[in-house]
Amino acid sequence: MAQQKNNTQEQDINQLLKVRREKLADLQANGKNPFEITKYDVTYHTADAKAEYEAHETEILAGREKVNVDGLDEQQARDAINQDYNERRAIMDAAPINVSIAGRMMFKRVMGKASFCNIQDLKGNIQVYVARDSVGEDKYADFKKSDIGDIFGVEGFLFRTKTGEISIHASNITMLSKSLQILPEKYHGMTNTDLRYRQRYTDLIMNPEVKETFIKRSKIIKEIRNFLDARDFMEVETPMLVSNAGGAAARPFETHYNALDEDVKLRISLELYLKRLIVGGLERVYEIGRVFRNEGVDTRHNPEFTLMELYQAYTDYNGMMELTESMFRYLAEKVCGTTKITYNGIEIDLGKPFERLTMNDAIKKYTGIDFDTVKTDEEAKKIADENHIEYEERHTKGDIINLFFEEFCEKNLIQPTFIMDHPIAISPLTKMKPDDPEKVERFELFINTWEMCNAYSELNDPIDQRERFKLQDAAADAGDEEANHTDEDFLNALEIGMPPTGGIGYGIDRLVMLLTDSSAIRDVLLFPTMKSLPNDK
Repeated sequence: MAQQKNNTQEQDINQLLKVRREKLADLQANGKNPFEITKYDVTYHTADAKAEYEAHETEILAGREKVNVDGLDEQQARDAINQDYNERRAIMDAAPINVSIAGRMMFKRVMGKASFCNIQDLKGNIQVYVARDSVGEDKYADFKKSDIGDIFGVEGFLFRTKTGEISIHASNITMLSKSLQILPEKYHGMTNTDLRYRQRYTDLIMNPEVKETFIKRSKIIKEIRNFLDARDFMEVETPMLVSNAGGAAARPFETHYNALDEDVKLRISLELYLKRLIVGGLERVYEIGRVFRNEGVDTRHNPEFTLMELYQAYTDYNGMMELTESMFRYLAEKVCGTTKITYNGIEIDLGKPFERLTMNDAIKKYTGIDFDTVKTDEEAKKIADENHIEYEERHTKGDIINLFFEEFCEKNLIQPTFIMDHPIAISPLTKMKPDDPEKVERFELFINTWEMCNAYSELNDPIDQRERFKLQDAAADAGDEEANHTDEDFLNALEIGMPPTGGIGYGIDRLVMLLTDSSAIRDVLLFPTMKSLPNDK
C-alpha cells in the first residue's frame, strides 16, 4: 500500500514538472523566453522599501490622529475606519514612492481581475498587488500561469493595505527566470537535514534563519578583517599544495602534480609559511584560508574548514591573549550587538575579563591532582591507570597531562577561559618557559567547552626547533600519523633569524557557530562535506 502511494506521488510530481516545462515552452514560442533577459534594474530590496515607506508615512501623516471609534456601533466603526484608511491612502498616493524590486515568488493568490503574490529577495519579502488593469491583460494572463518559485521583477508604488501590510501596487511585472522544479511545501518547509546540506540553495530559499546565519558569517569575517586592519596587520596568501604539511597535528590529504610528476599534500595549517614572512620582515601578517585535515566528521569537525592565523613580531603569548580577548569582544558587539551572547540557552559573557588558568592548575581545580609534583613518565602513567585514562606506551608525562585535561576539564569551561602553559611534548613549535623547560608559552581559549583558538610565543631558536622536529620524526616512525616532519626550508628561514613573535590560529567555523547559536559545524558551512550519492559520481 505504501509503495503504491509513493508511486502515485511520484507520478503526480512528474506531471507537475512536465506542466512547468510546457509553460516555459509556451513562453518561448510567444517570444517571451525569460532566460533571454540579461539584466533587471533593481532600486530597492524589500526591507529597504518597507523602511522608506514607514519613514515617509511618518513624515507625511505627522500630526494625524488615529481614528476614534468610541461610542460607535459596529457598522459606524467600520465606516469610520474605512474613511480614515481612504483619506490616509489618498494622502500617501499623492506623493508615491516608486520602486523596482526583484526576487522569487513564494506565494500567489489569484482572484479574477486582481491577484496577490509574495516576492522574496536577499533582505526579506513583500506583498505585491497585481491588477489586470494596471499591468495589462497580456502580462496578467502570463502572471496567472506562473508558478511558485518563478523569479520576477516588479515595478510599482508602495501602499499600505487595510490590514496594515506594506505592499507594492504593480504597474509592470516581468518574469526573469522560470523555475522548473517544485519547492518544498511552505508550511512544512525543508526539514530533511541531509537534503538541506546537499541542496543548500533550496535551504536558503525556504529557511530565512539559515540565510541569516550565512549573512552573519560573512559579517564576522568582514569584522575580523576590520579589527586586524585597525591594528596594522597585512593580509597575505600562502600555498595550499605543499610538499611537507606541517604546523598542526593532523593527517593530510595527498594528491599529485601531473606537470611536476610530484606527490604533494593539502595544507593542514597556515603556520610555517606565515612565519617565513615574519622572517622576511613583514611584522604583522594574517591569512584567512581553507585548510584540509583527513579526519572524521562530527558536529564540530569538517575535513575542509576555514582557519585564520596571524603572527606579530616583537610580542609573546600575553600579547596574543590581549588581542584575542579584545577581538572576541569586538566581534560580539559588532555582529550580535552585545557582549552577552546565548548559546543553547546558556548566557556567555564576553564582556568580563577572561579567566586565566595554567593547564596543570585546571587539572588540579577539577581533579585535585597536581601534576607539578609529578616528576617522571612512570608516575604520570600510574596516576592515569588509577583514574582509568587510556594512553599509548609511547606517551610521556606531557601527553598524559593533556589527556587528563581533555577528560576532566574541557567539559567545565563554559565561560571564556585561557588555558596556558602546555607541556612541551604536545607543542613542538612553541617557545619554552624560561623558568620551566617542561612547559611552553602557549594558550588555548575555551568557550562553551570548545577550543576556540590556539596561540604561542613562537619558537625562533633553529637549533631547538630541529631537535623538536627530530622528536616528531621519531613519533611518526613509531606510528603517529599526525606527527610533524622536519621542514628544512623552514629551518633555513629560522637560521636567517626570526624575531620574538606571537602567533595564533582561530577556527572561523567554530567561532561562527558560537556567535550564531548553531548546533553543528555543517549549519555554518554553505556546502559541508557529504558522502557522495550514487548519482553524484
